[in-house]
Amino acid sequence: MDSKISVARLTEAMERAHRHWQKDTEGGPRPRFTVAISHEAGADAPAVARALGERLGWPVYDRELLQRIAAQMGVHASLLASVDEHRKGWLLECLESLGSPAAVSQGGYVRRLVEMLLALAAHGECVVLGRGAAQVLPAATTLRVRLVGPVEDRRASVRQRLGMEPEAAARWVAQTDAERVRFVKDHFHKDPTDPRLYDLVLNSSRLSAPACAEIIVEALRRLQAGAPARNPGAVKV
Repeated sequence: MDSKISVARLTEAMERAHRHWQKDTEGGPRPRFTVAISHEAGADAPAVARALGERLGWPVYDRELLQRIAAQMGVHASLLASVDEHRKGWLLECLESLGSPAAVSQGGYVRRLVEMLLALAAHGECVVLGRGAAQVLPAATTLRVRLVGPVEDRRASVRQRLGMEPEAAARWVAQTDAERVRFVKDHFHKDPTDPRLYDLVLNSSRLSAPACAEIIVEALRRLQAGAPARNPGAVKV
């Protein structure tokens, strides 16, 4: 976890997450959607996720919060326990569909991460940033977004955000991209750079964070309008 992430920020985020998990989950017949955002290193994904969460009134789960949830058994258990009975069958089906070695690594951390991501999706109405969410969550109830940009722009963004020299920023972008691709390929056996895995691919160099959020909201509304009535037996991952 990034040492720059404050304890106060994590505590506030965890409290917000618990409130979200424990909220009344009785909804209409349609599924609750989740937005999963994958991104290249240096694309302004955190800003887009924040803008999107603000527009929708949904909590945002970023890398640091996801790692904390997956690492703490008590928090993890609380999340799973807060899934209502109607969605437990859906969650179990998704977990079983990912149970073979060909589908997902059986490493303890990754298995816990997958359970946590699917539990978040069972609650729905949240934005999940990174950690393979766009590759793991069911396509039927997930708007899968990929943020990209020219490498020169992404390096410049990193230089400005992290205060790096040009050569250091270039190395950071290349290394981070490689690590993210390797993580998804090793554990979920998919290529996160494949545009066919996403519903939207947006260039964050051409579009501001608010503009990206606006486009994502419009796509989400269209998916929600066309979503069939909930049918757990029809869920495919």
